[in-house]
Amino acid sequence: MSKSEAPWPHAPKHQLSQNGTYFVTAGTYLKVHHFRTPQRLEVLQRGLLTVTRDFRWELEAWAIFSNHYHFIAHTQGDSANANSLSQMLGVLHARTTGWINRLDKTSGRKVWHNFWDTRLTYQKSYLARLNYMHQNAVKHGLVLVANQYRWCSARWFEGVAAPALVRSIYRFRTDALTVNDDFAPIVE
Repeated sequence: MSKSEAPWPHAPKHQLSQNGTYFVTAGTYLKVHHFRTPQRLEVLQRGLLTVTRDFRWELEAWAIFSNHYHFIAHTQGDSANANSLSQMLGVLHARTTGWINRLDKTSGRKVWHNFWDTRLTYQKSYLARLNYMHQNAVKHGLVLVANQYRWCSARWFEGVAAPALVRSIYRFRTDALTVNDDFAPIVE
């Protein structure tokens, strides 16, 4: 393969041609902590909840941090495919970039870098990622117990799911998962 034929690995390959359940991670440009305060985290969380609703994605779990976020969601049955994920995140990123840049009086600054998605096709992988998502604030050292972190779905999940289901999901091991999560979030 010649240099001109070599694939350009600057961005993740998004294979969004099928309905399904997706694990998504998005990070800020240069991992800058744009969402480091409770107010900023609240705006980003509200933005994610709003766009997933507006684009008819069913959000199952989420974790919002100062320089990245994760969520698990699936496409609705009447959607042709998952191509709306890129558009949905484009809307979220444009809105939150505009808001953060106005707040910081920094016009034109790049806030978001990219996103990574994984279509979940195996039940054990899906359940392990649900556990990973809920425990992510603990992993990052922000809280001791997952449901204490206000900007993730752990508290909501524990409130609506049957206790046996919560215990079952929280038992799934996450150490073997491959997740793009080399971020070090903060909360001021």
